[in-house]
Amino acid sequence: MKFTGVMPAMTTAFNNDLSVDHAFVARHAQWLIENGCTAIICLGSLGESPTLRFDEKIAILRTVVAALDGHAPVVAAISALSTAEAVDLANAAHAAGSSGLMILPPYVYKGDWRENKAHVAAILEATPLPGMLYNNPVAYGVDYLPEQIAELAAEHANFAAVKESSTDTRRVTAIRALVGDRLAVCVGVDDAIVEGIAAGAVGWVAGLVNALPRESVDLFNLAGAGRTQEAFEIYRWFLPLLRMDTVPKFIQLVKQVQQEAGVGSARVRAPRLEVVGEELADTRAAFQYAQAHRPAVAGAGTPFKL
Repeated sequence: MKFTGVMPAMTTAFNNDLSVDHAFVARHAQWLIENGCTAIICLGSLGESPTLRFDEKIAILRTVVAALDGHAPVVAAISALSTAEAVDLANAAHAAGSSGLMILPPYVYKGDWRENKAHVAAILEATPLPGMLYNNPVAYGVDYLPEQIAELAAEHANFAAVKESSTDTRRVTAIRALVGDRLAVCVGVDDAIVEGIAAGAVGWVAGLVNALPRESVDLFNLAGAGRTQEAFEIYRWFLPLLRMDTVPKFIQLVKQVQQEAGVGSARVRAPRLEVVGEELADTRAAFQYAQAHRPAVAGAGTPFKL
């Protein structure tokens, strides 16, 4: 498991009755890999993890592992109210064939560093799988500081990467200054990817990639190769959509873009509801504008076929 390249935080597709659409989940994962993504991350925030039962989570992992059939690794996001449940989920994800874990802070209770460190350590020690720490103080109210990340890296050999979603790309530099190449630093907010790569990030846990994978991969590769002019041609075009990944209704918006692109449904589980009215109109307008002004430098990619 290498936490590099474009790794979709994959959405969870639902049927009309809001049960998990496993057929679509499988094909979606395959399509993302066909278009150049390097791994699939399941059960994250964008995957609506808080609305999924434990058994549904494991079923989704098994579906994606089977669909990819060894062609790309599957990463299981580990989030729970309690450390015990998080450890159980990590063990179950390992048994289901996951190649890595993305570790979130505990839901609801924020805790101090001593408590959060113990939570992360328990998950890392539960399996031999490599772990990626998810730092998102904006959404979760817990901020893993670079010094704390370095402390974890010194104590856990299978601590392998950081998903840095503080929105401050200086954190990429700060982490690398302390640990060098010991950890793979990944950008976790879509509208900071070019800046993050310039600071030394080697991976992108991406959201809009669910609808536009080829464009996402081209943007990442061009930025990583130092082809700045071409990268910014895609980036400027992509930004109105990428910024949808950074607002409270990011799940609804990403899924709506998937529906507009013909690669998914806008269906979400409550308490989230699909966007309507002006929000829906604005989302459609942004997508339609993007379609009409697509830069030539962005590849067409493999079309989606269920």
